[in-house]
Order: sequence, then C-alpha cells, then structure tokens
Amino acid sequence: MDGTCHRQKVTLTRTEALSLLQKFGIRPKKSLGQNFVVEPNTIRQIVELAGVEPDDYVLEIGPGLGSLTLALLETCRHVTAIEIDDILIEILEEVAGSQPAEKFRLIHADAMKLDLKQLLGEKSSHWTLVANLPYNIAVPLICDLLEQVPLITKMIVMVQREVAERMVAEVGEKDYGLPSVKIAYFAEAKIVANIPPTVFLPKPRVESSIVKIERYETPKVSANAEILFTLIQTAFRHRRKMLRNCLKESLALEDFEMTGIDPTKRAENISLQEWELLTKQIAQRVDK
Repeated sequence: MDGTCHRQKVTLTRTEALSLLQKFGIRPKKSLGQNFVVEPNTIRQIVELAGVEPDDYVLEIGPGLGSLTLALLETCRHVTAIEIDDILIEILEEVAGSQPAEKFRLIHADAMKLDLKQLLGEKSSHWTLVANLPYNIAVPLICDLLEQVPLITKMIVMVQREVAERMVAEVGEKDYGLPSVKIAYFAEAKIVANIPPTVFLPKPRVESSIVKIERYETPKVSANAEILFTLIQTAFRHRRKMLRNCLKESLALEDFEMTGIDPTKRAENISLQEWELLTKQIAQRVDK
C-alpha cells in the first residue's frame, strides 16, 4: 500500500452490496437505523474528507456491509470496526476477515456499552472515527466520545441532515441545544458535505450530511465541566423558561448582575462563553 489518494479506492459496488444482502437474506433493521451506503463514490468522498493517512488508526462504528471498511483498510494503518448485528458480523468476516490482525480488528458488540478508552488505548494513542452512524445513537455517541475518549482526536461522521444541524448549531439558531454546546466545548464541528437519499439502501426519506469534528487540545472554555453541563442540561430541559426561573436553584439574580447576563434570556440565547461565566459564579460559592 502506497497511501496514494489519486487512484480509486477499493469498496463494494452497488451490485456487490445487493448480492450480499440477498445471499445472507438481510432486511435492514429500522430499530438499528440501518441504511447501507451502496454508492462507491460516496464512500470515497467520506475517506477523502477524513484525510486519513497511511499511519493512521481508524475506528468505524456500524460498518454494515463493509463498503467503507474496505476503503479505509486500503488507506490507513489499522481499522477497528464495531458492529452490533449478528448477521452483519458474518458479512464483515467474509468481506474483510482475511486481513491480518494488526491491520483489522472486528468487534461484535454495542459500541455504547464498550470501554472504548481502554479498548483503543491497547493499540494507539491517536484515533480517527470514520463512520456512517445510525441516527438513533449519533448524538449521544459523539457526545460520549468527546467527553470520555480523548484518544479520538478527529471524527468524520455521516448522519441525518437534521442531526448534523443540531450538532453544529450556533447560539440563537433553532437547532441550538445541549449537544451543540457540548460539542463546541470539546471541538470544532462543521458540515462538509450533504448526501442525497439515493446513495443508501433502503433509501431514507431524509437527506444526510457529513460532519467533520476536530477536537481542541484543551476545551474551548475553562469552566468546571461537571457544573457547566449540569447547568446547561437543566436550562435546556426547560428551554421555554427564562434563566432566572429554570436556574433559580443554582443561580441568584446577583449572579446574573455580576456576569452581565440578562436573566430573562432563555437557554438557546446563551453562548458557551456566557455559560462559562455563570458556571464560575457557582464554582466560586462551592469553593468558599
């Protein structure tokens, strides 16, 4: 492998993907958010946007039929793929199982229940997540990885368009919420491509987007993370209420005066930097 990115990368064609589904008698499961990418050019686009290098270690969650897995294996040093579905494990073993152990590791498990920090640390201290994520786990998974697995320094994920917009939303926008703030605390996130439903099997009713997330060396603000996220979570749980009402158990009117933040504002109108100021007000009292 020479790591050259100018030639077309190996992946499954649409015909090969359909053949695998027929051979194993697979009907994609809605409960697992299974929509398989069957367009090779989209797979290549994901790998190119990820900027994966020959020495990189890549984590793939929900590899499905292995289309993206094959392209990644050709590009990087090692891929660890985590798949929850029993039958898809059989397909992945057929598609990529001939790879040596140092090149490919297939894990049959629920990624949400694994200790990924320990699992990934066995091989490298620097990982990139590249994945077509099921919509039902995308947001909690990404937030958990940012909070708990600092070994993952970059993520390129394909998710439903509305999920992507929630992830990258800025203060004042309608999609701005707890996920937006949490992601902004740990990393820079941006939508780098939009993907039509036609590249998937079965074809979803919504568009998808590719989101690139790059972790900061240190969090964007210096507030106590536990207090910060508890405060934000409480506020967004009652997002229609003014801050002075939904946060009255944690903050007094004097706290708002000290920070210069209007207590009649609502959660969606407070920036990460303003959350930091409010958090520090609470932390000061705790320290006393």
